[in-house]
Amino acid sequence: MDNFTVLGIETSCDETAAAVVRGAPPGPGEILSNIVFSQNEAHAPYGGVVPEIASRAHLEILDGVIERALAQANITLADVDAVAATAGPGLIGGVMVGLTTAKALALAANKPLIAVNHLAGHALTARLTDGVAFPFLLLLVSGGHCQLLAAQGPNSFQLYGSTMDDAAGEAFDKTAKLLGLPYPGGPAVEEAAAHGNAKRYPLPRPLLGRAASEGNGLAFSFSGLKTAVRQLVETGGVNVNDAAASFQAAVIDILRDRTNNALSLFQRDFPQTDAPTLVVAGGVAANIAIGSALTLLAESRNFRIRIPPPKLCTDNAAMIAWAGLERFAFGASDPIGFGPRARWPLEP
Repeated sequence: MDNFTVLGIETSCDETAAAVVRGAPPGPGEILSNIVFSQNEAHAPYGGVVPEIASRAHLEILDGVIERALAQANITLADVDAVAATAGPGLIGGVMVGLTTAKALALAANKPLIAVNHLAGHALTARLTDGVAFPFLLLLVSGGHCQLLAAQGPNSFQLYGSTMDDAAGEAFDKTAKLLGLPYPGGPAVEEAAAHGNAKRYPLPRPLLGRAASEGNGLAFSFSGLKTAVRQLVETGGVNVNDAAASFQAAVIDILRDRTNNALSLFQRDFPQTDAPTLVVAGGVAANIAIGSALTLLAESRNFRIRIPPPKLCTDNAAMIAWAGLERFAFGASDPIGFGPRARWPLEP
């Protein structure tokens, strides 16, 4: 299959990003540029992302970010085969900025438009980096999502389990805020946990121990864990490092338990897969302790594991460009009237 060059744009939350990738399915691909402008400083005073601030920032800086991505890749817009952009899910204002910009570029340069599901960008990153073959088991764990799926193709996903309430990344951010740690919360909790005693505080593990065949056997729940952290803090005199470590240990136990069930279902559904692979993607996949625990689990079950580099776990445009390239390589493109979507599940 011929190599393709795709410009990708990502504006679904608080990162303004543009990238150029080149390659062909199943990968690996080549990242020619990957520019990410983080808005952490703008949102830090609020302890979380403010949608209006994020949208305004995207609008102000996206053009410059795209110019830098093209310049770093040493190409012009005329040299790309297609323009891909996140069309959802995400904060609708930000999604609109990126998708509208992509439409304008596609029209001006007479290039195909590829509307990309942000979650598919995370899901397919392991093909960009490692050329992972379909099918594979995917744990998608981020600030807004926590799901286990069987990935069978660029647009084909079978859902095994999802969160019943909050996502793991959201629980990290909330815990950081409760403990007085800085924003963004995930890395702050991970850093504090590295210096704490994970056995200090007995926090709950919702749904732990349920078999895959039981009700909610592959579901996640983090709301009760967040509540337990809040109640712990309200008692006073809490050691921040120990609380962070105890919280992180609870999250690890939950992720490991649910993923173990999914490994069994994947083996049942895809018995002919010679080298079954577990892919862990999304911002929380950058957590070293979580990655280490899941690596031990996968290896104990004779699964390979692939976790993208940290900079490709968090939101970026290289993953969007690659997801667009995967679809474009098989002749897919989207109409210029494709609308932005605040919600857009991967599964049918």
